[in-house]
Amino acid sequence: MAFPIRSPRDMVGGIMVFGRILDKIRLFDKEGSLPEGYHLGYLSGSRTFDERVCKFLGVDFYELTQRTLAGGTDEEILEWCCQNGNRPTAEQIEIWNGFMLKRGWRDAASEGLIKQRAEAGLAHREDLVTFFDMMDVEEGRAP
Repeated sequence: MAFPIRSPRDMVGGIMVFGRILDKIRLFDKEGSLPEGYHLGYLSGSRTFDERVCKFLGVDFYELTQRTLAGGTDEEILEWCCQNGNRPTAEQIEIWNGFMLKRGWRDAASEGLIKQRAEAGLAHREDLVTFFDMMDVEEGRAP
């Protein structure tokens, strides 16, 4: 069975990470929990991808959760976000995707990535230079 949460690289409406958050919301609702080590929403003292995508789209995570569980396609939920928050331009999406795609590589999050690699038993995998790389490997996908 494939991992039940899609890669952060997979796009909805051209936006990375968004579909992954929808998967986590739906999985948590269906299963009552997420795989060990996964979280949903915001974590005190830590910038999560869930938080970042909600801020990028200008929506509240809990409202996004309610809208997601009300049903509809990923694209319909993204359109709801754009109507109730921000509709990013093509340039803003390009910048967002570039930022997220490289997160952990020579930036303020590099130290956290190295720590997470070690915690996952992947300290030897110096080829995993971004959080997207880490997630994909941990979830059985090639980075």
